Amino acid sequence: MPQQAENLSAILARIGAARKAALKPAPSTTLIAVSKTHGAEKIRPLLESGHRVFGENRVQEALAKWPALRADYPDVELHLIGPLQTNKVREATGLFDAIHTLDRPKLADALKNEIARAGRSLTLFAQVNTGEEPQKAGVAPKDASALIAYARDLGLPLRGLMCIPPADVEPAPHFALLAKIAKAHDLPLLSMGMSADFETAIKFGATHVRVGTALFGGRGSSR
Repeated sequence: MPQQAENLSAILARIGAARKAALKPAPSTTLIAVSKTHGAEKIRPLLESGHRVFGENRVQEALAKWPALRADYPDVELHLIGPLQTNKVREATGLFDAIHTLDRPKLADALKNEIARAGRSLTLFAQVNTGEEPQKAGVAPKDASALIAYARDLGLPLRGLMCIPPADVEPAPHFALLAKIAKAHDLPLLSMGMSADFETAIKFGATHVRVGTALFGGRGSSR
């Protein structure tokens, strides 16, 4: 069995165990296999194992590899989990099934126009910068309500929130904050938790966890 397939089995088992241990887990927790920086030869073993949900950080990188993979696996569900520039919205809405990084009104406007033009059904998450880090994308927690209201007024298919806690800090308070904001606005989806902390995120109700390194190894890894 390829290493990626073995890793997949182990991660799915850990997700199952974390859900059993959680007091109030989400109704389901979807594993997004983060395939950024990894080529088709490392992605195919997961596809061959039956996994279908993948995440990419950059529109151009995804466009370079996923159309060919989708020709063989048309039921793939592709999530954009990296920042989105407004000039990439048309390409993004044509390729991705979900976008996790809505973080400003200008981007909401662009998504509204392009979703209407393309007639596609997407799932949108608003990204909340829970640590208010200046180098990181996402709306500040205090401004999340306004962005959510703006997106809803546009009729956008906003279904959830996403966050990336600051590195090297306890992530639990950030997951709790995201869950609190989502509950206040009746948003059912929570995209939170990565390779190092997805089990903690599940305790706080994560519906989507984004795992890359634990599945594929680090960039340039032969795993």
